[in-house]
Amino acid sequence: MTHLNKKPRLEKNLTVNVNHIDDLPDDLVFSILRKLSSSASCPADFFNVLITCKRLNRLGLHPLVLSRAGTQTLAVTAEKWSDSAHRFLKLCVNAGNIDACYALGMIRFYCLQNPVSGASLMARAAIKSHAPALYSLSVIQTYAPGAPGSGGTKSDKNLRAGVALCARSAYLGHVDALRELGHCLQDGYGVPRDVAEGRRLLIQANARELAGSLRSYLSLKSGDETLTELNGLPVQEIRPVNRFLKDWFDSGRVVLAEGLRMCSHGGCGRPETRSHEFRRCSVCGKVNYCSRGCQALDWRVKHKMECAPLDLWVGAAAIGVGDEDVDAVEVENHAAR
Repeated sequence: MTHLNKKPRLEKNLTVNVNHIDDLPDDLVFSILRKLSSSASCPADFFNVLITCKRLNRLGLHPLVLSRAGTQTLAVTAEKWSDSAHRFLKLCVNAGNIDACYALGMIRFYCLQNPVSGASLMARAAIKSHAPALYSLSVIQTYAPGAPGSGGTKSDKNLRAGVALCARSAYLGHVDALRELGHCLQDGYGVPRDVAEGRRLLIQANARELAGSLRSYLSLKSGDETLTELNGLPVQEIRPVNRFLKDWFDSGRVVLAEGLRMCSHGGCGRPETRSHEFRRCSVCGKVNYCSRGCQALDWRVKHKMECAPLDLWVGAAAIGVGDEDVDAVEVENHAAR
């Protein structure tokens, strides 16, 4: 008899809990959802809450919430790309989310073959001082002004504008932009040559990259299994947008036009938008890069072990040249054709 009396009491408590959710003021729900959208580790963490009930779904898609969505919440994967995912990113863009402007801009420019719309979205983010968007526009302006639909040709490259965008991104702390700007200054590419300043920026970029690697190493030691190792060293996770580009083209769902190549740096994912757009290694001719930054980074990670002629290292050892100087010589000798 006692057992039978407990069941209706449990059902009553469940009804009360549902009513409590419905009775919460909108301001409190908005505050919770905004915090969740900015701190979720993946899109599923956010959407699993929205499907709890109609009220959370309605309030969760409000512009006040979507404007705060963080990069991991927006990290839709290429495998799960769909019209629904596209609509979600557009809702975030309409809510004024600059990370969504950058992410959708990159996807449209490179994956959906809509460069005009993609560049426009990235420009919206760049105006708000979004460092990755500024850097991407710098690469496009410097190396790919002749992209399909852009109305330009290879001869329309505006190096000064590209370097200016890169400098702004570097000022905001973007490591890839720092490295790219450093090599531009060393080579006098689009800017008056200043070897000393270029070297200073390269050292600064390397220091920031090292700090990131150390953080990754500590995370790896603390049990973060999402990190991988290369030659015993922790490898930083590829940025979500670059991961999307890489997986999109690796999946084969879209085949590059004949003669177009992917950037050989594994953390980039950019494809060529026109023939012979990317820089090619002048020694082996087997790898190509969308920018000097990607070329230098890939050289440090793996390509110097695959490509560098033996006499370069023997000569460097004989005269006592450091690794940083060898890198500089190699980058200079690997100028694109």
